[in-house]
Amino acid sequence: GAEGSTLMSYFSKNQIQALKPKITFSTLRDLQCPVLESNELQGKPEESCSTEELFEWLGAVLNQVSLDNKSSSFLSTYCCPQPNTVVEKAFLCTITGFIIPEKIIQLLEQLCCYFGEPKLAYWLTLTVHGFADSPVSWRENEHGFHKGGENLYNFVIFRNLDYWLQIAVGTNDDCPP
Repeated sequence: GAEGSTLMSYFSKNQIQALKPKITFSTLRDLQCPVLESNELQGKPEESCSTEELFEWLGAVLNQVSLDNKSSSFLSTYCCPQPNTVVEKAFLCTITGFIIPEKIIQLLEQLCCYFGEPKLAYWLTLTVHGFADSPVSWRENEHGFHKGGENLYNFVIFRNLDYWLQIAVGTNDDCPP
């Protein structure tokens, strides 16, 4: 109605435009991946990795940290947790921008459909980062920001459609329900 046209004229008059999210794809080759079991959150020695080990590994992969633990590396001596397996190809899709929750749910549903056809993957993951300087965090509360501004969650979806939900919040933020 009239309010919508007034809002649109305000945006165009002040040269404000909508930005589309930036999407990048990459293929990771010969990637060491932790072995996971959907019913083993704590992991089992020499059988599967824990949720904490996965979360740390995933952070290293998403930040393109070398996982080979070479002593000559000045940046990182991190290596993939044990047990692990080498995956010939892993696909990484990064979407950067403001994405509404409905689109995240739609993406999560599409990822679950991935296991509808026979695939070699045992699990996949979807990580959603909030903006570190966002004014709102969880449950419409003010977002506390001192050092890191942590504000993210991660779904790990398994072939049998079991899933893990991992959440990281800043020290001054409430945990979501």
